[in-house]
Amino acid sequence: MKKGMQTLSNHVKQGDMVKIISGKDKGKIGEITKVIKNENRVVVKEINIKRKHVKPRKEGDVGKISQFEGPVHSSNVMLYNEDKQIASRVGFKIDESGKKVRVFKKLLSSN
Repeated sequence: MKKGMQTLSNHVKQGDMVKIISGKDKGKIGEITKVIKNENRVVVKEINIKRKHVKPRKEGDVGKISQFEGPVHSSNVMLYNEDKQIASRVGFKIDESGKKVRVFKKLLSSN
């Protein structure tokens, strides 16, 4: 981790559906495939596609352009509910069994 940087509490986990709220992919929806905790970044499937030009290593090889999903800062994604088709901030609630669960703040205010 870089000096002076602090990790944020993570509001998203691997496997969550998220909506991108800023940047070139704003408005797109995808699933988190990887969480980079110490950098506060997440990798979202088919979002933030980067290209890398690879030179040929040996004589006779052919160069190529490889594509991969670059990480996005976790503050630029918002948890997405597929059933209600909304993106919302996350709150935490303790259910009947005493377990801490994540809830959508937009769904809490509508009740």
